[in-house]
Amino acid sequence: LNLSSSVMNVSEHLSCPLGFGHYNAVDICILETVVIILLTFLIIAGNLTVIFVFHCAPLLHHYTTSYFIQTMAYADLLVGVSCLVPTLSLLHYSTGVHESLTCQVFGYIISVLKSVSMACLACISVDRYLAITKPLSYNQLVTPCRLRICIILIWIYSCLIFLPSFFGWGKPGYHGDIFEWCATSWLTNAYFTGFIVCLLYAPAAFVICFTYFHIFKICRQHTKEINDRRARFPSHEVDAAGETGHSPDRRYAMVLFRITSVFYMLWLPYIIYFLLESSRVLENPALSFLTTWLAISNSFCNCVIYSLSNSVF
Repeated sequence: LNLSSSVMNVSEHLSCPLGFGHYNAVDICILETVVIILLTFLIIAGNLTVIFVFHCAPLLHHYTTSYFIQTMAYADLLVGVSCLVPTLSLLHYSTGVHESLTCQVFGYIISVLKSVSMACLACISVDRYLAITKPLSYNQLVTPCRLRICIILIWIYSCLIFLPSFFGWGKPGYHGDIFEWCATSWLTNAYFTGFIVCLLYAPAAFVICFTYFHIFKICRQHTKEINDRRARFPSHEVDAAGETGHSPDRRYAMVLFRITSVFYMLWLPYIIYFLLESSRVLENPALSFLTTWLAISNSFCNCVIYSLSNSVF
């Protein structure tokens, strides 16, 4: 009852996109609050677990991609912490901060953190591509120092690419507006959206598609060669060679490919809606809320996929 009365009070100030009429709006505000609180808890708990396991398990540092996976875990943890802002705003409307500033800062932070995750996934695919295509020179090409520099550049690039939104050039990408100012006064801009797509979404997707296509193509060729050798020379030496070849790399690449696939499946509806809304083709508050929080839920899905797919984890 306390939650219901609290939401009834804040429903006058908040945009409840799925509601039609006062009572439906109250019910939907309660539903939104439950969804956001649940996601916030799962994201924080899941990524704290990932960070803890990586800290305590040296075996997980065998692959250089652990640098990027940990970076994603920290970024996703900050997404969960950032989600406390709309959660507290739904439960207690008065935040003590101007609504427009809160909305802008929250939208910027969420966009930057998800940009870091997207860039890390692209870097992971490049890392696995180098590991399989250049196994002999891989350790010289990919060093801990270069990996740290790459991660620093990812954070700097992600912070800079969304910075123009603070100077009035479009919305950085956060929809699902909990704050009324976000929904009514902060509009998307087709040019800024095109800018983000060209400099972030499209290059990351192209790199991932290119690298994984070649990774699995090479792995299939290698498996075919091993099978041919087994058929022609059925000996223990060939079996041993087949087991110590690209098989571990292929299995690990599959784990990372699942994480990447789920990421884009959850983010694709959001990106499509982002493009349509920016072009003024479609504007639907319900779709805005659903696509945004579906995309944000990926911050929890990463740790679930990695836990189920990696026996060492």
